[in-house]
Amino acid sequence: GLGGGQGGQPGQGNGQRPTNPGQNQGQNQGQNQGGAGGGQGQSQNGGGGRGGGRGGGSMGGLLNGATVSTQVEQLLLEDADRYTWVAATVGSQNAASYQLATQRSVMPIGGFNGSDPSPTLAQFQQYVAEGRIHWFIGGGGFGNQNGGSSASSEIAAWVAATFPAQTVDGTTMYDLSGGTTSTSTLDT
Repeated sequence: GLGGGQGGQPGQGNGQRPTNPGQNQGQNQGQNQGGAGGGQGQSQNGGGGRGGGRGGGSMGGLLNGATVSTQVEQLLLEDADRYTWVAATVGSQNAASYQLATQRSVMPIGGFNGSDPSPTLAQFQQYVAEGRIHWFIGGGGFGNQNGGSSASSEIAAWVAATFPAQTVDGTTMYDLSGGTTSTSTLDT
């Protein structure tokens, strides 16, 4: 599970032989992979053990990229050819999800989990001023946890203070297309 920790005991089937391959797979996963990331306990009818502790420990949530709705995808593709990056978001897993959905470049702020100092706040502000990034997508990675850089947290805070937020299908997005010469607030 998210945050993981120590999982429970491996899942146990209820002793009945599954009647289709889907049930068999669920029962096998419950018995063989439960535990490490907090898999399900008992597997009723063979299906409850599906998805048991594959992520292992505290890494469980890191590998989940964003789910991209059709509405968000369409918004990202508007005028996409005018920008170096159709969007920027914290963490490469989230960026990869948006990039795969749009087949356009998406800037992964902070590397894998948002803790690398790339780009810096000053570099990001320059890209925005140059009109090279259309959208910032909020709610991404983990910032400076575990002693990493705070650059991604600084960027997210600057964007939130400088541009109005809009929510599209549960995704917080900021339109950066107007650029800005200010480093604190958006002139209205």
